[in-house]
Amino acid sequence: MVLATAGSAQKRDFRLGWSLWRRAHQAVAARCRAAKRALERKEGPSEEHAGPKVTTLASEETKLADAEWEGLRPLLPVQKGQAGRPPNDHREVLGGILWVARSGSPWREMPEEYGDWSTAYKRWRTWTKRGLWQRILEALGEEELPGPILKGR
Repeated sequence: MVLATAGSAQKRDFRLGWSLWRRAHQAVAARCRAAKRALERKEGPSEEHAGPKVTTLASEETKLADAEWEGLRPLLPVQKGQAGRPPNDHREVLGGILWVARSGSPWREMPEEYGDWSTAYKRWRTWTKRGLWQRILEALGEEELPGPILKGR
């Protein structure tokens, strides 16, 4: 608002008019998005907006067995938290990463029982950069997973 009132009267009028138009345009766009989401909830997404078809796995199919976890635990870095919020459990996050890898689903569709998808993604990226992800796959006997994470998503 300070910038809008600075300068000549002509510039001030233009900036204030532009601000009003922009707010009105954003309000219309927000109403359209809300109506589209409500329609999709009611009818489901249309074919053209449905996105790629992916097969989803039940969470039980991707949970790590105790024997698998005991084999992987020595590979993973020590889990220590900094001051503040405690870190997410490696086993829980690894289950989410494997769910994404095995199902081929996007990260954002990861079930909430594995924690936040962005935490899993960040940890996968860190482990991949360090070469740890490949060792995890070798320990699990899964050299190639069909999921998008092997394609660098």
